[in-house]
Amino acid sequence: MIKLRKFSNAGFDRGAPRWREALWVLVRNLFFDTPWPWPSALKVACLRWFGARVGTGVVIRSHVKVSFPWRLEIGDDAWLGEGVWILSLAPVTIGRNVCLSQRCYLCTGSHDFRRETFDLITKPIVVGESSWIAASAFVGPGVSVGAGSVVAAGSVVMEDVPPGCLVGGNPARQIKPIGPLHDARRHP
Repeated sequence: MIKLRKFSNAGFDRGAPRWREALWVLVRNLFFDTPWPWPSALKVACLRWFGARVGTGVVIRSHVKVSFPWRLEIGDDAWLGEGVWILSLAPVTIGRNVCLSQRCYLCTGSHDFRRETFDLITKPIVVGESSWIAASAFVGPGVSVGAGSVVAAGSVVMEDVPPGCLVGGNPARQIKPIGPLHDARRHP
């Protein structure tokens, strides 16, 4: 039975001092989580200033939320669509040429519901290069999405996705292999 009064995240390392986190929340609310279309270059500069490792050619749309940018790495030419939420309680690595579509949610944290203390659990997320996480998909703690894969819109991904495949549903299941290797076998 969960007893929320017993919950404590005192052992959680936020990765930065509270003043820096507070400053980030101000910057995020001014430049990221807003309908105003600030240029991606400005948002990338802000992320870098707060410790994120961000490649070149990255596009960041409006209403994007990143909890702790110092735990974020984004490769070249990645796109973050409107309303993307990256809960980076643990490291999040987004490869080159990755598209995170509107309102998708990368969530590195959960709770141990079997313990009355409802302990916080955090695990990193990796999205391999040339992958697409479609609109409103959820990617859970500890998940790796393989290079060249597609997560269908509205999917809930709680297990690793192999490279070069399409997954979908809740919970997400492999629908079919995709990509140049698989296409070459079908069309000699």
